[in-house]
Amino acid sequence: MRILLTNDDGIHAPGIRTLAEHLSKAGHQLIIVAPDRERSAASHSITLRRDLRVTKLNEREYSVDGTPVDCSVIALQKIISEPVDLVISGINAGQNMGEDVLYSGTVGAAVEACFLGFKAIAVSMTSYKDQVFETAAAWMVRMLDLGICDLIPERGILNINVPNLHSDAIRGVRLTSTGNRKYYNFIKVVDELEDGFTYRVGGDVPVWETLKGSDSEAVSEQYISVTPLGFNLTRADSFPSILEWLEENGLLQLRKVHAL
Repeated sequence: MRILLTNDDGIHAPGIRTLAEHLSKAGHQLIIVAPDRERSAASHSITLRRDLRVTKLNEREYSVDGTPVDCSVIALQKIISEPVDLVISGINAGQNMGEDVLYSGTVGAAVEACFLGFKAIAVSMTSYKDQVFETAAAWMVRMLDLGICDLIPERGILNINVPNLHSDAIRGVRLTSTGNRKYYNFIKVVDELEDGFTYRVGGDVPVWETLKGSDSEAVSEQYISVTPLGFNLTRADSFPSILEWLEENGLLQLRKVHAL
């Protein structure tokens, strides 16, 4: 299988390196296009107002001084001459569950690949330190062998979160929905100044709601979480109330006012 690897932790991060090693040993043909440094929480941002630099590190590896989404775009529209079968973003050093998928550059890169017409998977380890990347890499190879690529939803991606455990401690794989979490002490003030203050975003470890069937429940019980994500952003269930409001206020068809 021809696979594009990218991430948001940077091209030299141990997660993407471990995954590349396992996929190569399994016989997959890889090309790596990833940020030249960590770009965590870049979400779906792209770079518009400056030139971007692509550096060829070797025949099949390129670093980009931009966001993860920049990497997907340049890889799939310029660098790669032959179509790939799959785009994998990760392995991320930290979970991408619940609302975190909206902040995640890892997920953002996979979503952009989806928008460009390619099958894509985002994969993450659920710990911010001492990650056992070999577990996620080995399971990624196994799931590819079992045909998970064929299950990727049209106009969507698969978001996979792997408990930070050794492989023999993984209890299985669950199909999940996105959970809910809260960060406390989300803002940390660094310095108080006469005309304001400086601060840093980054709270304590998130507190997860215990939701049946959620990604957070699965990993807390030592299961790998597989969540299909889709991107129909329209809330059709809101149409009736909004249409009623438009009708009541005469906004559906405005009468033309002719100047005298």
